[in-house]
Amino acid sequence: MANKTSDKITIQIANGNTVSAQAPVIISASRSTDLPAYYAEWFFNRLKAGYAVWINPYTQQPVYVSFKNTKVIVFWSKNPTPLIPLLKKLDNINGQRYHYYFQFTLNDYEREGFEPNLPPLKKRLEIFKTLSKTIGQDKVIWRFDPLIISPELSPRNLLTRIENIGNQLKGYTDKLVFSFVDISIYRKVQKNLQTFLTQKNIKTQEFNQKQMIETVEGLVAIRERWKSENWNITLGTCAEQIDLKKYGIEHNRCIDPDLMKQIFRNDPELNHYLSWGKLPAFSTPNSLFDNESPGPAVNLKDKGQRLACGCMKSKDIGMYNTCRHYCIYCYANTSKETVEKNLSLYNSENESILKKSNIQV
Repeated sequence: MANKTSDKITIQIANGNTVSAQAPVIISASRSTDLPAYYAEWFFNRLKAGYAVWINPYTQQPVYVSFKNTKVIVFWSKNPTPLIPLLKKLDNINGQRYHYYFQFTLNDYEREGFEPNLPPLKKRLEIFKTLSKTIGQDKVIWRFDPLIISPELSPRNLLTRIENIGNQLKGYTDKLVFSFVDISIYRKVQKNLQTFLTQKNIKTQEFNQKQMIETVEGLVAIRERWKSENWNITLGTCAEQIDLKKYGIEHNRCIDPDLMKQIFRNDPELNHYLSWGKLPAFSTPNSLFDNESPGPAVNLKDKGQRLACGCMKSKDIGMYNTCRHYCIYCYANTSKETVEKNLSLYNSENESILKKSNIQV
């Protein structure tokens, strides 16, 4: 029997045509939009269909993505409320079971209005706890991301807000991931931030080295206090080059093979893939593929992400310019107006989130 891999396969789509499709083992849902908040129904419709279409934002060409080999779905969200009641369905869709975990961004920028279309912080804390109780605290990663400072919002202010949230999340998560805002790297972020800040008469800035260390040392002190209260939370940075090992802070991998091996350890096929870069050719009830020679281990780092990003490869099925949170630091939206134009192209029965024609980029 030929090896099952995450390479391209041939599938039949709804109109009866046969097309070439990617068949990833890991699906990201999604770095490009809050899919759990706004496109949960579409997502489950596509899982039932067995494939989705992702529109390349640069070429506007459709890419077919088959779920035949998919083992894990990594959800990214600030408000997964619409998805939570549907999660049990992931245990059996077309006879297939999907593993999953969440990257849940829970910030506190209410006073500044940086996240204008989110529920109040109190409500988001309740949502986080509900999700954690539903699927387990090891499957919900807390992100305070990005950290943003201004003359009115100092590192000390941020630390107070993080500590306040954390005090209410004890026992509901095992990890806190953070990053420092990087305004210069994304032109869209520069434009949207500048427009908002000018209107609100707010001045924001990037962290200097001293402010980074002040923030890090404050987080370490908070972590140690939480540990003294029997909450052994881990700290990690997202796509940051700064080395914080001496503080016991790791470079996080949001699409994380080590985490998957830990929380999905009872899936030998998945663990074979995470170790060797391919799914096993076959399995038997009494063997963990002892008869198969896996060959050399494969580097599964996602080459499509920034150099400082530690994520393993996955296929993201979201689309830019479709998130209605309208966070001012968002790199995925060009403008609110562009998002609103695109939403007229959405239908939960579409093969892709948006129909290909007339997509605004």
